[in-house]
Amino acid sequence: MSNTFQVDLRGIVDLLSHHLYASPRVYVRELLQNAVDAIVATGSPAAGAIQISTGRISTGADGLRISDNGIGLTDAQVHELLATIGRSSKRDELGFARHEFLGQFGIGLLSCFLVADEIRVHTRRAGAEPVRWTGYSDGRYEVGPGEEREPGTTVTLLPRRGAEHLLSGTTVRELAEMYGSMLPVAVEVDGQPTTAGVVPWEAGRAELYAYGEKIFGFAPFDVIELDVPEAGLTGAAFVLPAPVNPATRGGHRVYLKRMLLAESVEGLLPEWAFFARCVVDSTELRPTASREALYDDGLLNAAREAIADQLRGWLVRLATSEPRRLARFLGIHHLGVKALALHDDEMLRIVEQWYPMETNMGHVTLAEFRERHGLIRYAATADEFRQLASVAAAQDVGLVNGGYVYDTEIIERLATVDPEVRAERLEPTDLATRFTGLDAEAELRLRPFLAAAQRRLDRLGCEVVIRAYDPVTLPALYLVSRAAAFHDELTASRDRADDIWGGVLDALATTAPADRPQLVLNARNPLVRRVTAIADPELAGLAVESLYGQALMLGHHPIRPADAALLTTSMLGLLDRALPGGEV
Repeated sequence: MSNTFQVDLRGIVDLLSHHLYASPRVYVRELLQNAVDAIVATGSPAAGAIQISTGRISTGADGLRISDNGIGLTDAQVHELLATIGRSSKRDELGFARHEFLGQFGIGLLSCFLVADEIRVHTRRAGAEPVRWTGYSDGRYEVGPGEEREPGTTVTLLPRRGAEHLLSGTTVRELAEMYGSMLPVAVEVDGQPTTAGVVPWEAGRAELYAYGEKIFGFAPFDVIELDVPEAGLTGAAFVLPAPVNPATRGGHRVYLKRMLLAESVEGLLPEWAFFARCVVDSTELRPTASREALYDDGLLNAAREAIADQLRGWLVRLATSEPRRLARFLGIHHLGVKALALHDDEMLRIVEQWYPMETNMGHVTLAEFRERHGLIRYAATADEFRQLASVAAAQDVGLVNGGYVYDTEIIERLATVDPEVRAERLEPTDLATRFTGLDAEAELRLRPFLAAAQRRLDRLGCEVVIRAYDPVTLPALYLVSRAAAFHDELTASRDRADDIWGGVLDALATTAPADRPQLVLNARNPLVRRVTAIADPELAGLAVESLYGQALMLGHHPIRPADAALLTTSMLGLLDRALPGGEV
């Protein structure tokens, strides 16, 4: 014994309103889709017309009526399309699943139960008798002969309680303009036209700029026309005139067969193209079941890549013909372009030639830096750059700040793809090799001072040396190698870890190098010379500890608890010496 499923229409309506559709407002789109499909089915869409009336209708109640001069339905088709749910094979046989159609007649009409308790369909196909179908939200329906009429279909909605505002003239006109403004079929709401008849990118550049400002609320920096024949896609990308957070996924306005799919569709552009907002129309991309997003398939991936190529081509054209305009763009949206440069050689060259990076000689492009210094020396973090910039400049060593997002990766990739480019990360300890050592006499004279200074800083794991270097105004420099910095971080993590992780970190620590940070005193600095000449060992020790603290802060190094304690005691000790007889 076989049985058939019983469909609870109220349950279906609840499913549609709470799970499939984001808003009951989509009922206007579904009505427009059905009407446009019926007109397309006649073979003469240019002669099609859709009339929507709101307010008091002939039944004596307020509601909505939409009429089209499309192909209409026969009695058999009404039974097949409006009295069943999901019979796609029969829909194909009747010709209502053609490629050029926007929606699925019958299923789309069901969405009207989101706002209506009663739906009336009065339809006639040429050569057939008119038919009237009435459906109710409780699952009942009636089919019978209809009054004589011209071929076409009229759908009347009687609102459910609480949804009257969604069928008002103001709301319906707003929704019809939003969803159907680009339709090739004339649409009127209460006698007022809502369709423009052309797509914006066919109206001219000036009109396209104005359209972008109207839709997105900003005057575009530029407009890039898009064309992807494989996806039947045309449209435009509007470049934002101000920076945005690269992590923010911008939504795009997508039309399918000139009917609005949604205003904030994601996934149309690659992630690096966050600087653009698009309006596109496609005849081939597939919508999801709710027709409010794009189905992520191979065709969408191909369209995304094609659009990326066209955005990339626009940037290359700017570099070739409008370099000043490109510089303005990079000043606004450098993060997106730099992200692309990590994977694209053309964008990498654009960044090298046109994007100014921070260096210790001012803001210059990598191409200019290479021309001036040959080797691209860089600091991998902003802290390293701050520690080394002035000292490197005094040694006539050019240094690029690679601490900004993607900058280090771009420098390293540039050296990888171009054998003529040499890049090297500057180690803090590398600068010490450029410092001038003291003569033998000076070394011998300062040996007692250095031994006493070393004893004061031994507990902090710091080695004290004295060299002559520029700038003369800098009394001391704290230099730490990457290996030593890693060892310090490992030790700090070990102190905070539990026994299990502590054992793991202890194992790593056994392989850590023995390099120690250096406090490099500047023999050319007048203050250092006075400190080395102090006869009182305690006072000299306090002075060295103060120079240590000043070097830490000047180099933006992290201050450990032991460092903070030393800074406090050395400052109080110096004050005590400066104010004899008083209490500190």
